[in-house]
Amino acid sequence: MAITTVISVGEHAVSAELLHDPDAYAKLLRRVHEAVLSGAPAPRPPRSVISASWDRSLAADVDPDGKLPPLVYDTDELDDVRQAHPLAAVLPLLRQNLVSIADDAEHIMIVTDADGHILWREGASGVCHDADRVLLTEGVRWSEDVIGTNAMGTVLATGEPVQVYSAEHLVRTYHTWTCAAAPVRDPETGALLGAIDVSGPLRTVHPAMLALVSASASLAEGQLKAQLAVRDERVRRSHMPHLHALRGEPGALLSASGKVLATESCGALPEAVPITGSDVALPDGRVGMLEPLPEGYLLRLGRTSSTGVGTGASHTPPRRLGLTFLSDSAPVVTVDDREIPITLRHAEILTVLAMHSHGMTADRLALELYGDDGNPVTVRAEIHRLRSQLGADVVRTKPYRLAADIDADFLRVSAALRDGDVDAVVEAFDGPLLADSEAPAVRDERESLIALVRRAVLDSGDAGALWRFWETSCGADDAEVVERLCGLLPRTDPRRRIVAAHHARLAAMS
Repeated sequence: MAITTVISVGEHAVSAELLHDPDAYAKLLRRVHEAVLSGAPAPRPPRSVISASWDRSLAADVDPDGKLPPLVYDTDELDDVRQAHPLAAVLPLLRQNLVSIADDAEHIMIVTDADGHILWREGASGVCHDADRVLLTEGVRWSEDVIGTNAMGTVLATGEPVQVYSAEHLVRTYHTWTCAAAPVRDPETGALLGAIDVSGPLRTVHPAMLALVSASASLAEGQLKAQLAVRDERVRRSHMPHLHALRGEPGALLSASGKVLATESCGALPEAVPITGSDVALPDGRVGMLEPLPEGYLLRLGRTSSTGVGTGASHTPPRRLGLTFLSDSAPVVTVDDREIPITLRHAEILTVLAMHSHGMTADRLALELYGDDGNPVTVRAEIHRLRSQLGADVVRTKPYRLAADIDADFLRVSAALRDGDVDAVVEAFDGPLLADSEAPAVRDERESLIALVRRAVLDSGDAGALWRFWETSCGADDAEVVERLCGLLPRTDPRRRIVAAHHARLAAMS
């Protein structure tokens, strides 16, 4: 066989054979595929990038004649994952650069996350229909370890752009397809965010697709970098009053990832400070303490001792986390007595973590929050946001847990119930636990607390305790509580007339 020439230099270059006769090239690749997998002599070796991918895929027990890839996200879950993913911000740019071209070329554009889950797919309707039949669609996982060699999965395994033709796919189902993909990285951390892919039938393959996808990935990274700069400037401006409030004390404003945005009287600092806890040790021996701010941190720096070791941080007490969740009102969270705006979803996560002091895995937390339909990827995204709000020293990972002195009203009620202290129970109980939450673990704890508090106040025979419970939404229309109060309150007590009138209304309604 004649030596093959290439269009450009490198392992990912396109063979001239492909341009000259795509059908013949595909037949050659199928012979190579069959020979390599059967152990017979091959007409020529596969490209090294393909050979390495086959080795990884076979080591992961991918069957070349195996089933289709797994569906991981249904439509409802996919919407949440998309909204939380950084590449959502550059989707309009990718559509502008790729979808129209892919449509004209009878291809589809695909965007995955770093785990190979397809988050978006757009392009030619006929190709989309064909792709549906082989599960090349949203919500499906296309990493090498589950479906073998493919451009998206191989990009995520190697971090390099690649084009995969016909029988270079390990799984035979996809030998009529070709795909080109490139990675997209976080401009701040360098971590892989996902892959951009253009796929289509073999007859429409063109080597320029790889260059186009790679250029689009670079543009996406550039836009992410510009958006990051805008966000950092917004955070810097909004938090400058915190820095000025130090009144000359050494300190700095940091982004959520630890990038230094502004400084005050602290000399030289590295470009970024590692966020590993509430205490920070700098290379020059200085130490400091982090205070969480929305989307960032305030770093307070201490002095350096004569031994070169910073003072004041090694004995920093744990943060104080206050959770006021027993109410019909919105949940209230405080860190070191400073109120932090909180969503119901984050309040649910804090509730479950507070109930499990030894920590939880993402899988277990997803089950407790969302039941059998829970997805750990969604939980990880929410934990990341929560850590940005409360501080990495308050919400820890591996396992997920709360590393703070917790003052939670629902935990105080549980402790008082165990101690049989009815006065402490009614002092802390002001209503249902996160009344609007449908999270299974929260719902179960809410119903349990209401039942236990109700029984405790009824068994106590204490009119004051019963009155406090009746004042909450949990006891207001409880006929047994109202009737017991009517019997316990003296006729001279003005509260008795109020309870008696309510008792009459309940009786009229029954």
